[in-house]
Amino acid sequence: MDTPVGPGSAPSTRWQEVIAPGEDALYTRYAQQFAELQQRKSAQHGRGRALHRKQLLACLAELEVFGDLPDFARQGLFAQPGHYAAQVRLSNGGMDRTSDTTPDIRGFSLAVLGVLGDSALGIGPATRQCFALINQTQFAFPRSDEFVAFVVAASHGKGALLKYLVRRYGLFQGLGRLVRLARSLNKPFSGYATESFYSAAPIACGPYAVRVRLVPESGNGVPPSQIPTDWGADLSARLQQGPLTYLLGLQPFVDERITPIEDASVNWPTPYTDVARLTLPRQDMNAVQARALTQAVEAAVFDPWAALAAHRPLGDVMRARKVVYYESQKGRAAES
Repeated sequence: MDTPVGPGSAPSTRWQEVIAPGEDALYTRYAQQFAELQQRKSAQHGRGRALHRKQLLACLAELEVFGDLPDFARQGLFAQPGHYAAQVRLSNGGMDRTSDTTPDIRGFSLAVLGVLGDSALGIGPATRQCFALINQTQFAFPRSDEFVAFVVAASHGKGALLKYLVRRYGLFQGLGRLVRLARSLNKPFSGYATESFYSAAPIACGPYAVRVRLVPESGNGVPPSQIPTDWGADLSARLQQGPLTYLLGLQPFVDERITPIEDASVNWPTPYTDVARLTLPRQDMNAVQARALTQAVEAAVFDPWAALAAHRPLGDVMRARKVVYYESQKGRAAES
């Protein structure tokens, strides 16, 4: 496990969400914008998600929850040691189905099955606990309004994006933001077997708040010597040879100054505690069962709000995702 949180920075339950007046109406407008974007892109590529449209691989997994965890982590899914079946969806983050060699955010979504407890949406028992992770430690934007405006502008092409950035931030700040975003997208990616992934935004952990991290173990091997043209094929070849394992860790909120709930652009400095091991067992991704799983996962919901109430998502970015994801799921007739 990582080094425990030190004196003066103990996990705290004194976090608080700040909900702005008119937020529901704002999120409804975001959902409408994403629905229009998704409809346009589906006309080009076939029915699919607004973002993380290109599924690279779907595979089976197992999650082993450890025992003897600290109190802040011993909540919800992690309250007791145990084993769970799971499914994994790997994706490129973009709204188009571009080449894997194109710079992009990479997604690692995990659905833990067979969970017990009320749902985060308050609509009866939870059927799964989802974690939507990316290969970035934090979001590029502090709040949802900037993110949505950026994505909508980008969906109309580079020219429209540049005009939006200059109009909103001015010439020099707009260009500066574009350079920082490009640097983030061009961050070297070593592959799904060897890269770490992050929730980037917080979720509840019982009365505490945490962020989530997935770290590959050394037995997964080394990155490929050359960047492959198909990241899914790279992982598929590894799974043909043997299992891959990752440590799932939780990072606690300690105070609003260094671990803010509402600003998703801040990378929390508190250490992670490993709470579970995720195993992708050896599997033949060309088998009939694997092809059926690929279709099922593509149609399924991998949404941080498909979760236990004990792990409900927190903060503005996550609250916006609840509304936007639901509209996206309706638009592609997702199967829960």
